[in-house]
Amino acid sequence: MAVTIKSPREIELMRKAGEILAATHEELRKALKPGMSTLDIDRLGEKIIRSYGCIPSFKNYNGYPASICVSVNDEVVHGIPNRHRILKEGDIVSLDAGVIYQGYHSDAARTWAIGEVTPEAKQLMEVTKQSFFEGIKFAKPGYHLNDISTAIQSYAESFGYGVVRDLVGHGIGTHLHEDPEVPNFAMKRKGILLRPGMTLAIEPMINAGGPEVVWMDDDWTVVTEDGSLSAHYENTILITEGEPEILTLYKGDAE
Repeated sequence: MAVTIKSPREIELMRKAGEILAATHEELRKALKPGMSTLDIDRLGEKIIRSYGCIPSFKNYNGYPASICVSVNDEVVHGIPNRHRILKEGDIVSLDAGVIYQGYHSDAARTWAIGEVTPEAKQLMEVTKQSFFEGIKFAKPGYHLNDISTAIQSYAESFGYGVVRDLVGHGIGTHLHEDPEVPNFAMKRKGILLRPGMTLAIEPMINAGGPEVVWMDDDWTVVTEDGSLSAHYENTILITEGEPEILTLYKGDAE
């Protein structure tokens, strides 16, 4: 699949998909509290997405059984919601979700604190988020994909963190995952030249310890190999003639 350039009409549909996903994340953020199960989060998320007349992108995607990926503490991504997994004070929880609006996908992830968390956890969350913003400084025409990837890695590693290598961001549009792959680490090649109309899901996955990860027996949940905390921050962005447009950013959740 070649990298697609979206038409003005397609961009409008993706904008709407992004707005709805941003609103969904905001509702989930407000609802999070100790004592909730990860299944509670999934059910609420699916209900919100469907209330907008949208379809959850992740539900049954390649067999994934839920609408929201809920990953707690050392879980990096793709945690499967479970009624026995209860959030407690001091946990950090990564929520990854997507919506389909009139055939177009949006994809975004956030990591939130449950109550009071350690300074170390707070810093990991902040650096992971900021590494996204460091990366998209280069999400402009004239730059190459590797400029984004290198900036994310450089920023995260300057704090001594591990940048996950086994999972990457991606293009997005009528499919949840399109070309190109968007690593969060420097590549040997420059990658594609960025052009207006490209839409990308950029998603730093940063570990407090080493970059190594392992897959659990459910074949979905990815955890840090060393048991360290992990954070995830993702937005769907549009390459424009100038600064990139973040399609999944809730008003008030800017840099």
